[in-house]
Amino acid sequence: MRRKTYSKDLKAKVALMALKAQKTNGEIASEFAIHTSQVNRWKQKAIDGLPEIFSGKQSKTIKAMEAERDRLYQQIGKLQVELDWLKKTTGHLG
Repeated sequence: MRRKTYSKDLKAKVALMALKAQKTNGEIASEFAIHTSQVNRWKQKAIDGLPEIFSGKQSKTIKAMEAERDRLYQQIGKLQVELDWLKKTTGHLG
């Protein structure tokens, strides 16, 4: 039997509802047809992740990934030019 997977949007919605505490975790669990312990886990994960949101590490990671992507695209372009030149000089057109 495969485990049921839930979208990140649903997890965030459930965790936010649990953090607001306008309903009990049992009520939230019933509303979304999930187990109460799942509500507790997602709530705790949200609480644990909050400091990360404000740390700025995510933006650094994104910038590093963008820089790596740009470097790789540049390398791909260079290799494509070299390949085209080799095909042209060796007579392999295609």
